Amino acid sequence: MTGAARDFEPHRPDLVQVAYRMLGSVAEAEDVVQDAFLRWNAAPRDGVESPRAFLICTVTRLCLDRLKSARTQREEYVGTWLPEPLVEAEGTGLAHDLSIALLVTLQRLSPLERAAFLLHDVFDMEFADVAGVLARSEAAVRQLAARARGHVREARPRFRASDEEARRLADAFQAALTSGDLGTLSRLLAEDAVFYADGGGKRAAVLQPIEGRAAIVEFLSKIVKHPSFPGAKAYQRAWINGMPGFVVHGPEGVETLAIEIGDGRVVGIYAVRNPDKLRHLS
Repeated sequence: MTGAARDFEPHRPDLVQVAYRMLGSVAEAEDVVQDAFLRWNAAPRDGVESPRAFLICTVTRLCLDRLKSARTQREEYVGTWLPEPLVEAEGTGLAHDLSIALLVTLQRLSPLERAAFLLHDVFDMEFADVAGVLARSEAAVRQLAARARGHVREARPRFRASDEEARRLADAFQAALTSGDLGTLSRLLAEDAVFYADGGGKRAAVLQPIEGRAAIVEFLSKIVKHPSFPGAKAYQRAWINGMPGFVVHGPEGVETLAIEIGDGRVVGIYAVRNPDKLRHLS
């Protein structure tokens, strides 16, 4: 391992998390981090006092460049946009601040708001340093982070379920879903639950979120009756962005189903069906 790689690798996990939060894509995050390594390898590093800060700045700027070029593509996206799912085996402790609900909220912020919030609130950079990264005044950066913080606070659950409760509810939800037990399914859902699905125009999915327990149950009652609906054996339990869920191996290929829990009920269901976002799971 070269000296550049030896100095770079300890920071890779943080850099991937910065890029993933900024872009919502596993593949793009890995591409950005690799690009950052190439720049690090080619740059004179003797004067770099903090490699971590330098590399986070580099990754952030690369992400902002990508977001500028991807803006039109995102605006033309078919249906609901969800981030590429991060799938982990149970018990690995994936950060709960990578929840799908939070990532969707981050994507609704402007790129500069997103960057200011992540660099200061998540990765503990001083506002003066963040201002240098974003080429804005310190006062402007503080305002960007404050606006972002307000939106993020609304997206974070007030009470996080224990892992044991999360497993129990996820298993009960899956059993009710695959058996077609709509009564139990209804009791598991919060009255104001929301169902989201991302097919990206490439696989069938509802184009708008389905809001409310009754509407979700009505929708699922039709889905479970379809001949192609996957049975119980197709569901592999997993943690998806820190939430309980399943990798589902259905007739059309792999997809993910994540469940957000609040106050002992399922408050959000996130189905990612877009095959472009599931390549890393195939």
